Amino acid sequence: MASDETLADLFSSPEEQRAYEEFCEQQERAAEFRLDQPALVCRWRMAHRTVPLLNRHIRALSQRTVNGAPLTHNMLSWAKQHVEWSLAEGDYPDPDGVLMLVIDTNGNAAMTVGAYEPLSDTSVEALFARAELAAAERAETGVAPEVLCSVRGGALFVAADADEHVCGSMTLVEQLAATCGHEVVRAGAGAALEGACALVSDEHGVVPVASAGEANTQEDAALVRFLADGVAKLFS
Repeated sequence: MASDETLADLFSSPEEQRAYEEFCEQQERAAEFRLDQPALVCRWRMAHRTVPLLNRHIRALSQRTVNGAPLTHNMLSWAKQHVEWSLAEGDYPDPDGVLMLVIDTNGNAAMTVGAYEPLSDTSVEALFARAELAAAERAETGVAPEVLCSVRGGALFVAADADEHVCGSMTLVEQLAATCGHEVVRAGAGAALEGACALVSDEHGVVPVASAGEANTQEDAALVRFLADGVAKLFS
């Protein structure tokens, strides 16, 4: 647990800190009861009892909604500090597992850790099906946890609208591509992507389609591998 001085530095006023502390107490009391129907479930990949992309995940969490309303500042603070302070000391079997944040329809929240299981099916059909489910979640909560993208002619095409909020992993992939001099194109949420395709996921990182088509150039396939390896290094 952080010291009082460290905690105070997180807030702009004593009233804000008290509100946060009251929220934490409410969450501790709520943990004694079963959560109601889940309204939002976030699955974030861990590594060595940490969440490497935590700040990006929290930023994306702030852009989500539950029951049509954005999450409160106190909820976001609780989520971030709970991960930072409690994850390293938690008693769970897999330090490289998946952190699951569950928020129910009443605004109560809980966190738990489960084992990580890689995707067993990475065919184009399976990855596109996952992207469709993620798009349905975006329609309800504002952010899709998984996004399709492809590389064609050295450019990264993302199946998201220009003004769309994307998941934490997708923001990293877009930044990696842009930093290396590749054009990043928001092709639209319903775009039919061509080229070297992959699914970008908060839980699974960058997952290339299992069988690359013959039409994909070596350069395009190499960029997909570079993006996949770049994200995977965070969890090694």
